[in-house]
Amino acid sequence: MRKEPIWIYLEDGTYIEAKSFGFSGTKTGEIVFNTSMSGYQEIMSDPSYAGQFVVFTMPEIGNVGCNSDDMESQKVYSSGAIVRNYQERFSNFRAQKSFSSFLQEHESLGICDIDTRFLTKHIRNNGPQMMIASTNISDKEQLKQMLENSPRIEEVNYIKEVSTKEVYEHTSGAWDMNNLSYQEPLSLGKKIVVIDFGVKRNILNELRQTGLSVEVIPYEFDPDRLIERFFDGDIKGVFLSNGPGDPLILEEEAKKIKKLIDAKVPMFAICLGHQLLSIAHGHKTYKLKFGQHGGNHPVSNQANKKVEITAQNHNYNVPDSICDIASVTHINLFDQTIEGVRYNSEPIFSVQHHPEASPGPHDSKYIFEEFAQML
Repeated sequence: MRKEPIWIYLEDGTYIEAKSFGFSGTKTGEIVFNTSMSGYQEIMSDPSYAGQFVVFTMPEIGNVGCNSDDMESQKVYSSGAIVRNYQERFSNFRAQKSFSSFLQEHESLGICDIDTRFLTKHIRNNGPQMMIASTNISDKEQLKQMLENSPRIEEVNYIKEVSTKEVYEHTSGAWDMNNLSYQEPLSLGKKIVVIDFGVKRNILNELRQTGLSVEVIPYEFDPDRLIERFFDGDIKGVFLSNGPGDPLILEEEAKKIKKLIDAKVPMFAICLGHQLLSIAHGHKTYKLKFGQHGGNHPVSNQANKKVEITAQNHNYNVPDSICDIASVTHINLFDQTIEGVRYNSEPIFSVQHHPEASPGPHDSKYIFEEFAQML
């Protein structure tokens, strides 16, 4: 593999030349950093990263290659991966291809031989911003002009791209680390509907592992039909998935969720779904300074006061005003922001972090069981 030059321009005027190891071309997106020590394939195939460049603070990336089992979705929606040192020669008995081949296959840029410590500090101090990277265009002014003419991440409805186009049943259970295969889940029990805003496969696996029957539907759902199915006893609850982009532009989705709330349909939500529940209740989300992306974030469980180490991936958060209608169940110990709530007047709860932990620790997996028990 031969590394080619690539040129990067950030909207604050930062201009950098580096090397490319993935797809050749030009991409724009928002730049964020992720502090996970492993799981680069799961991160890149997470639909929540649609329209973003991911800076990995882990300096060595590519060592274990890529495989079909670790995919969180059917493709990569991220604009690209930015790493300090890329290793083309991988060594892992599960690997099927190199990270560069993986990125080329999914038309996502790979950027290396760059100071990721500088970029991480830059984002931390100045917040996430839009950037453009190109293997074809080196002229700074041309890159600047192209970036200025491109839509910003908060202007794009990415869930139209990442959501399933067809209804389907999800049948596989959680990953078994001992046998290196998906577990045989519990026998089919109560049926739930997952509204797919960009759901990760391992979230579906964990829901199924609890014994729930899992039906996944597109984001363009009919709330009246779901309410009818709930009162007919066909379904017992609804799960609102994670997903990409700014939740405030999803006005129609929030209106539909409000109908489910008013009908007292039991619901559980993660990440974007958690934010949409807040908006549907009349409490608008806000953007964090640089977001929280990684597999090592401490969260306080307010019920038992235990600290859980969690996986996180979000730039937006629910406001403190949510406390007027909900009880806070989890708090982020890095910045004291709200990580989970349980609504006072409806059978609904949600969390901002990712209890499926792919990649990341498993401290919060019990939350899936709580949903099954609530139903």
